[in-house]
Amino acid sequence: MDVAIYHCQQAAEKAMKAFLQSQDEPFAKTHNLRALVIQAAALERGFAAFEGPADILTPYVSAFRYPGGAEEPTPTREEFDEARCHAQAIYDFVVRQLPAEARP
Repeated sequence: MDVAIYHCQQAAEKAMKAFLQSQDEPFAKTHNLRALVIQAAALERGFAAFEGPADILTPYVSAFRYPGGAEEPTPTREEFDEARCHAQAIYDFVVRQLPAEARP
């Protein structure tokens, strides 16, 4: 689950950056989801609801990125489920903000 939780963070990050790109809004090279949420919320207030989830997801960009060490902590099933739900909620919100022709 360590790699899967990393991908939850990445999915949320890429969705946030896709929204900003769709708005022609330049963004910093960052993995900090809170910074991206705050920037997106300046364009669409609904993004402000994701500040808490952003804080939960951001550490997963590095915490479990390179698995393999026996001494490394591994995420619990509950942590993964929470991360997946947050990533899905961010993705779904971003998709709803995009023009119909840009939606999957």
